[in-house]
Amino acid sequence: MLYPLIIILIIIAIPVAYFISIYNKIITLKNRIKNSWSQIDVQLKRRYDLIPNLVETVKGYMEHEKETLELVIKARSAAMSASTNAEQIQAENELGSVLNRLLVLVEDYPDLKANKNFLELKEELVSTENRIAFARQNYNDQVMFYNNIVNIFPSSIVARMSGAMEREYFELSDLKEREPVNVSFK
Repeated sequence: MLYPLIIILIIIAIPVAYFISIYNKIITLKNRIKNSWSQIDVQLKRRYDLIPNLVETVKGYMEHEKETLELVIKARSAAMSASTNAEQIQAENELGSVLNRLLVLVEDYPDLKANKNFLELKEELVSTENRIAFARQNYNDQVMFYNNIVNIFPSSIVARMSGAMEREYFELSDLKEREPVNVSFK
């Protein structure tokens, strides 16, 4: 008489243990995604701090490129004021594009390219961009792990029951950003 009760408890315990295990994995992955996004945020803040110094250094040399400098400032403001991850991703893609355009224009100004302050700022910006790329890669890896749990059966059942939704990757939105950069030596 005790055996049927034990069997019933085991039959109930296995799905409950599985549900708890998957639920905890979903929470762990959500926290990893939050942490990864925070790491991106740290590097973006670093980039935001560098941009005004870079613009000020470039401003004196590039009188004819005022429009590009204004676009950089506008893109920085938009990125800093983004409130959702989707807005942040779009704003960061735009800022990266405008910064790349600025750095390409610098090639036409030999005095600026030789300026020590500019060279230091450019090196710092390149280093920061590399850190952002690494942080984005880590974020996308965490999103992939999470999305796999949310979409693969049978864990997708637990995910739906717990309200877990698929997350967006931090991807390049502009196809121009995917093209190779033209480098010319004049």
